Amino acid sequence: MNIQKNKSLRGVLALLMSLTLTSAVWALEITLPEETARYQPSDLPGYPLVQQNCLVCHSAQYVQYQPPSPRTYWEVTVKKMKKTFHAPFADEDIPAMVDYLVKTYGAEQPRHKNRVRP
Repeated sequence: MNIQKNKSLRGVLALLMSLTLTSAVWALEITLPEETARYQPSDLPGYPLVQQNCLVCHSAQYVQYQPPSPRTYWEVTVKKMKKTFHAPFADEDIPAMVDYLVKTYGAEQPRHKNRVRP
């Protein structure tokens, strides 16, 4: 009789585990809202590169809330994203990306410019 109970208990546990795993898969089917924060549009060559590469890991708000830092800060930051975090952009894209970031969000942005804030 004890063996029969163990078989029944195993069957119930197997059923519960399969239901739990199935419900976890269904829970993953979600739709995220569209990103509302955007990088400041620009004719600078680095703008599309930043759009394409930086949004892979973090939102535009991450850059928008940085203090207006000098070019060296942005160079170090972009190179760190490439070297340390293996960001998927080419080394030759770094100067254009840095130029866009420092002129749009950094210390080289025009004083009269209206920045887009989220």
